[in-house]
Amino acid sequence: MNSIENIDNEKKYNKWIVVLSIVIPVAVAALFGVNLRDLGYDVEPLTFLPPIYASVNALTALVLILALVAVLKKKVKLHERLMKFAITLSVSFLLMYIAYHMTSDSTKFGGEGAIKYIYYFILITHIVLSVVVIPFVLITYVRAISGNFERHKKIAKITFPLWLYVAITGVVIFIMISPYYI
Repeated sequence: MNSIENIDNEKKYNKWIVVLSIVIPVAVAALFGVNLRDLGYDVEPLTFLPPIYASVNALTALVLILALVAVLKKKVKLHERLMKFAITLSVSFLLMYIAYHMTSDSTKFGGEGAIKYIYYFILITHIVLSVVVIPFVLITYVRAISGNFERHKKIAKITFPLWLYVAITGVVIFIMISPYYI
């Protein structure tokens, strides 16, 4: 396949990339504000989920690093499998995160002084970049499956650090807020 055919293959996915890049954050924001118990549903709070989804974030960070090492060692098939696994982990994190917030009250950070500002800086950058990284991940993935590896490499250099930051800060946020879980 030549470069023009690869770009044409990418274009087939552009609508999905735009739709998912908008729908995912909007759905998460909307569902974040919905508590099933407040709506009269008799559901148990899923308070066991935060350490699980924090572990999923940690595993995602590890898998991303392993995928980078694999591709640098020219183990392309392993890289591909690891990246698909990283996407699966991120989707599972998202589902658990939504489930937790739909069944449990939000936990307030109880730290004071400088640590409070550090926590909120990490939290805000984590949230913003978790939205920003969605189209980057999708575009990077589409360029790979379309066989446009030069364009894939270019955007992967941006996607990787963004995604890694989001995964690692997800763990840091959990560690910082975990003393305040009820």
